[in-house]
Amino acid sequence: MMDVFYEGQVLWAQIDANQHMRHTAYADFAAQARLAMLESLGLKPTVLYGYKIGPVLFREELVYLREVGINEHIKVTCDIVKARADGSRWTIRHDLYRSDGVKAAIIEADGAWIDMEKRKLITLPPELSQLFMHAPKSSDYIEEPIKTK
Repeated sequence: MMDVFYEGQVLWAQIDANQHMRHTAYADFAAQARLAMLESLGLKPTVLYGYKIGPVLFREELVYLREVGINEHIKVTCDIVKARADGSRWTIRHDLYRSDGVKAAIIEADGAWIDMEKRKLITLPPELSQLFMHAPKSSDYIEEPIKTK
């Protein structure tokens, strides 16, 4: 069963000169799906902001499989493929599907959490970590040990 966190239509503004979806639109759709996934776990932006915490990316990789055109209806799934046991570091895979069910792209993002005031990486408070660790996990999910200082 796929966990779809974003569904929508490709807009004219998301099309490039070759008449297919521009490269940055893939990252935008993945980010929107990722935020929807976090919200579904109880990690709404207002909750995170209350703790002065935000997600931060280290790497984002896109693999293009098929063209996506204007007015195409797409679906984006999110699965955690790797995370530390406390959720402090993670990799999320997003699969982008066209309306015909064909997988058009794979977007993989590595990230962590940042204290928005101190501008330093942090570990989520236990109550938020527990919420995050309930995210959908891929069939090839790897849980890494918690790093100690």
